[in-house]
Amino acid sequence: MPPAALVVDDSMLIRHIVCRFLEARGFAVESAINGAEALEKVAASLPAVIITDLEMPRMSGLELVAALKSRPETAAIPVVVLAGRRGDSNPALDTRVSFVIPKETNIEQQLEKALAAVLGTGSAS
Repeated sequence: MPPAALVVDDSMLIRHIVCRFLEARGFAVESAINGAEALEKVAASLPAVIITDLEMPRMSGLELVAALKSRPETAAIPVVVLAGRRGDSNPALDTRVSFVIPKETNIEQQLEKALAAVLGTGSAS
């Protein structure tokens, strides 16, 4: 059974890019449009990695990260943040996330680095 990944972003384009990238590397991928929907999906099944935007309606990425890290069953899930701008850096956030990717860079190239950093590989196999 392939490892699961959860992609959380209110941008349909970004979700599509990240989901296709992960599927091509052997992940079973689910997506959510905000942090509240992501928490519902995490409650149903724990992903191996979560990739989330910061700015979303209903529940932001920061609120999602805080909720995940406050629960023992989800605290160890690696979280990769897609930041809107390179300057979007929050020192409190940096200690709770595994990797930060600025959206203005080559997202796929940065995702490859993030997966290597948090899972030890660029693919699920």
